[in-house]
Amino acid sequence: MASEQKSRIDNSIEEVEKTSSEHTNKDGDAHQAALGPKAKRKHFFSPLDPAYADAVHLDAEAVEYTAEQERAVRRKIDNTVLPLVICSYVFNQFDRTNIGNAHIIPAFNENFGIVDNNKWTLVLSIFYVGYCLLEMPANGANRFFFLSLTFWGLSSLSVVYAKGYAGLLVLRVLMGIGEAGYYAGMIYYLSFWYKRSELALRISLCMTGTLPGAIGGLLAFGLVRAHTSLLQGWQFLFLIEAIPTLIMAVMILFFLPSFPFSATFLSPRERAIAQARLNRDHKPQSHGGMTGWNGFKAIISDVNAWMFMLIYASFNVGVATVSYFLPTLIKDLGFSSINAQGLTVAPYVVGWFVVLIQAWHSDRTHDRGWHIMASCAISFIGYVILATSVQKSVGAAYFALFLVVGGNYSLFPLVMSWAANAFSPTSKRGVGTAFIVSISNCVSIASPQIYFDPNDNFRKGHALSAGCLLLSFMTAFALRTRLSYLNKRNASRLSALSKDEKERLEGQDITTSEIWDNDPRYVFMT
Repeated sequence: MASEQKSRIDNSIEEVEKTSSEHTNKDGDAHQAALGPKAKRKHFFSPLDPAYADAVHLDAEAVEYTAEQERAVRRKIDNTVLPLVICSYVFNQFDRTNIGNAHIIPAFNENFGIVDNNKWTLVLSIFYVGYCLLEMPANGANRFFFLSLTFWGLSSLSVVYAKGYAGLLVLRVLMGIGEAGYYAGMIYYLSFWYKRSELALRISLCMTGTLPGAIGGLLAFGLVRAHTSLLQGWQFLFLIEAIPTLIMAVMILFFLPSFPFSATFLSPRERAIAQARLNRDHKPQSHGGMTGWNGFKAIISDVNAWMFMLIYASFNVGVATVSYFLPTLIKDLGFSSINAQGLTVAPYVVGWFVVLIQAWHSDRTHDRGWHIMASCAISFIGYVILATSVQKSVGAAYFALFLVVGGNYSLFPLVMSWAANAFSPTSKRGVGTAFIVSISNCVSIASPQIYFDPNDNFRKGHALSAGCLLLSFMTAFALRTRLSYLNKRNASRLSALSKDEKERLEGQDITTSEIWDNDPRYVFMT
């Protein structure tokens, strides 16, 4: 089969070369025209025909375009890809965190037998068991995302009619299995569409918990008041927030393109431009190159991967708890259950602006390390205030929640876009992002357990979270220093090469090979 595909593309190249005097391929569509209009699959799980990817890469090497034409293609990608990704993530966060809003409703706790804080934290922790076990192998495009959304949507919907503590634990495990691979898979997916300097802002738009947190708080504020002879308010909360997930799964399947080379919303020339702009940045490959196993071995032997994992795991202790405990923390300040849900909206809205500003400025300045340290510092201050003043001042404690939400949630797009920029080739990038999220979420199994002191307003939990943010800050500083050193070393190695050695490097097959992160030409974003 591989030889047949190679023969097809070789024949296409020969046809193009015969007519090169008439068509110089500046439009970037000649190789695609020789193959037909659309890449196809043999069955649901089979990969797309790689001949189409090769054709787009070849056209990308020849296409000529202006900066305005590149911006036009990027706008089309933004208008088609981002809305689908944003909606899928919003519904993901609804289904994951609505249990936090439900927990402060007595009827929910009575239905599932949650009689103390220990039972509650176990419900939160057990979610991450299936999540961690299946994170690594679960990477893919629209078909994987369709299955993922469907699985966790059905699990969330089942909570509506479930009863008993054991039933809730089982559904939380199943929901974790459904969500496994979604986050890392989406980061990996977006790296096929956007340049390194564009990624943080897009991730912040697509995958920050602040926007769904604000919307979820408003929905909970209204839905928990609903009551019928069949359903109570907390059941409406799970029902209304699970159904859109299942609808979104179908939309993802039919409308989310797998790769730029298979994007039907782009013309052949636009597909070539979309690929060319990335090739000049980091050359992602949809197939071929390093195998997944080799990518895994490359990741576990890479010091950078472990440092990224430590940064993520440290700040994720706070993220994994605040999304569930925020309504409880506000209620403990003296507010009613319903008002506490409404008061979650403001910290999330302010946090959303912090996330966007941090990501926008990070992309604009081509910096990740200092911005990550700034976000760690903001969240650290918030936790210190909570640990020292929560019993003294309601205003100070509520203000601290703004700092915690803004600081914590702005870290995710910054750290993951930094990691995606630091690994090459593409297969290593895909395994690397999954590795970071998977290992870090193993820590998240224990994260809810740090809030073991409800009788002391969770002050010890806040102090532990502050310590984790300090560790994340120091690791980010060390990693930035290391990557800056590697860039200087690579520049020195490159300048020391002879003319013949440089020509051999430049003469590699640029249509199929990527610059690996151990190549002296590779420049790490710091």
